[in-house]
Amino acid sequence: MARYTLFIASISAFLAVAMGAFGAHALKTVLDDKMMAVYKTAVLYQFVHSLALFALAILVLLVGRSNLLLGSVASFSVGIILFSGSLYVLAISGNAFFGLLTPLGGLALLAGWLLLAVFACRLSRGSPSEN
Repeated sequence: MARYTLFIASISAFLAVAMGAFGAHALKTVLDDKMMAVYKTAVLYQFVHSLALFALAILVLLVGRSNLLLGSVASFSVGIILFSGSLYVLAISGNAFFGLLTPLGGLALLAGWLLLAVFACRLSRGSPSEN
């Protein structure tokens, strides 16, 4: 699980840096201020949650496999795709339909943090492998 999570985190962080550079150089004259702000939000959230995935990979190495941690990894991964992905497409294409997916991605990101919080609460009560 740690290797899988580290792989996803690495690819996501790589793409966040690439998308940030693409936005800063190729899109700065193409997007208006509002859409550039949307694009930058996508980059920020992707990068922050990529770092969260790195932290989860380390946590799995320290405490072992956990269904709650696996759920958090899955939620963050889906959240990055839906939240940041929909904002990238919205900013570049202007197609508001993709903006409808953004709240679903936000809910997935929130679920990832909530699952991690539940894991933390249960961690002190028993063995990490029971979580």
